[in-house]
Amino acid sequence: MNNRIKNVTSKVISNFWAKLEQVSFDFLFKDGKVERLTHEVYGRNDGVAILLYNTSTKRVILSKQFRIPMYVAGVKNGFSIEVVGGAIDENESPETTVIRETKEEVGYHFSKLKKVATVFLSPGLMKEQVHLYVAEYNDDDKIDNGGGLASENEEIEVLEVSFLEALQMIENNDIIDARTIMLLQYVQVKQLLI
Repeated sequence: MNNRIKNVTSKVISNFWAKLEQVSFDFLFKDGKVERLTHEVYGRNDGVAILLYNTSTKRVILSKQFRIPMYVAGVKNGFSIEVVGGAIDENESPETTVIRETKEEVGYHFSKLKKVATVFLSPGLMKEQVHLYVAEYNDDDKIDNGGGLASENEEIEVLEVSFLEALQMIENNDIIDARTIMLLQYVQVKQLLI
């Protein structure tokens, strides 16, 4: 495929929160035609997401927080119910990030982390890859109240709901975050809460 893409150039349009680039390139189509194409690519660091689940109580930990893109789209007044997640800091591993984000957002730690997959959520626009995880928790794993970091202007509501309620929240369109849906369905398919 690399020999079908040539003369790649990039122009940074914005670098406020993440980088928005205009990328132009010559693309060789299967019919032999070469076209100069231009696309926009957006993103910053890769990210992580984790679903905590309790095998004894059949409950999961979710969060609710404000997301400006949802607000601009006119969806749910901008509030999203989702799994714990965040951006990987420079020189940080995905595993270290998921431990840090879990403590900051929901106030839990865990002992065994399971990697589910690494995915692109919107590969037509976003360059961010998200590392998906699950981990078991119990009541003793709660170390503080979570809620996010004031220094990052986070205000996160911690939700502990039954697994069946979380699945119903997908059906009711209360959960519309792709990472959350994927991880809840992973737990369902793998029968981790039966």
